[in-house]
Amino acid sequence: MTDVSRIGAAIIGTGFIGTVHLWALRRLGVRVTGLLGSSAERGGDRARALGVTRAYASLGELIEDPEVDVVHVTSPNHLHYDQVMRILGAGKHVVCEKPLAMDTGQSREMVELAWATRAVAAVCYNTRFYPLNQHARGMVATGELGEIRLVTGHYLQDWLAKDTDWNWRLEPEVGGPLRSVGDIGTHWIDLTSFITGMRPVQVLAELSTFIPERRKPVGPVETFSRSTGATEPRAIETDDAALLLLRYPNGAKGSVAISQVSFGRKNFSAWDIAGSAASAAWGAETPDHLWIGHRDGPNQILQRDPGLMNGPGAAAASLPGGHVEGFADTFFALFRQVYGDVAAGGLRQPGSTYASFEDGHYEMLFCDAVLQSAREGRWVDVPSN
Repeated sequence: MTDVSRIGAAIIGTGFIGTVHLWALRRLGVRVTGLLGSSAERGGDRARALGVTRAYASLGELIEDPEVDVVHVTSPNHLHYDQVMRILGAGKHVVCEKPLAMDTGQSREMVELAWATRAVAAVCYNTRFYPLNQHARGMVATGELGEIRLVTGHYLQDWLAKDTDWNWRLEPEVGGPLRSVGDIGTHWIDLTSFITGMRPVQVLAELSTFIPERRKPVGPVETFSRSTGATEPRAIETDDAALLLLRYPNGAKGSVAISQVSFGRKNFSAWDIAGSAASAAWGAETPDHLWIGHRDGPNQILQRDPGLMNGPGAAAASLPGGHVEGFADTFFALFRQVYGDVAAGGLRQPGSTYASFEDGHYEMLFCDAVLQSAREGRWVDVPSN
């Protein structure tokens, strides 16, 4: 593995996902120079709690730190554009949480600046890095499934299933106009596009808001946590759930159900891909098992084992078979590729499979098509750029 100990990284955001980034960077051996919180007080408290030596007082202070080579942006969605543009403008590499921006105009500018500065610019679609998803991509690429015919699945959660559940993602001015689709649905679209090697070109969407009014806590609430203090009523405009029908360029069809209000489903992403020669299926609740379906022979279940997997799958795995790799491991595998490219001078290396800013921009175009389809009740083309 490439020595990345001389590379310095800073993290913007100190909540759930920012902490996951920190854990993965430490495991990788990257020097974490400091954190930037939503306030100086918040940043200082979290830095002390997480054992980070420095809390930056501002984005300007972070950018001016010569020890920072890469910045991880895990802040709320409405801050991504300004922060990333300033980071790239300062000549630093960036790993940005999804969605990339608030609209396609912003994401297009971010792509253009990333190209102009020749920076490593990654979007954190981490589910690509469950090793069996990498293996499945390899299966499709070598024709083991034949021509892809049907791509189906779901992404279900329950953390916003009650009217007392609250998070900044519920507010369109902070999280954007799409919530379940923008927050988790794009993960599914990116993952299945990555595995099949093709993106949806048309979408028919139905969006649902089952809880039209929620009780917003007066104080702040972290992701996946609950407040027990005073609340105030807040009308909800964003989607609790969505049903999407998809069309692909080769004539394949797809469907996905997306929900953040499905009781008992904590983080259940799953896909089923049917080809002309075989099928395959995978789910995040059992991430170390890939189902492979046959017509004229026994079906198979491949347990993640580097010795039994193809090249892409084995390369993404870190542990021997029987030692489960989960959510946090996907960030380690993703960052291992990103920092390998940073160490190589910022050039994308053969075998790097993390999502680029171009991929993040496509997801923004897809979300625009979803909104238009739901509003007009018809199939809508997904623009190519």
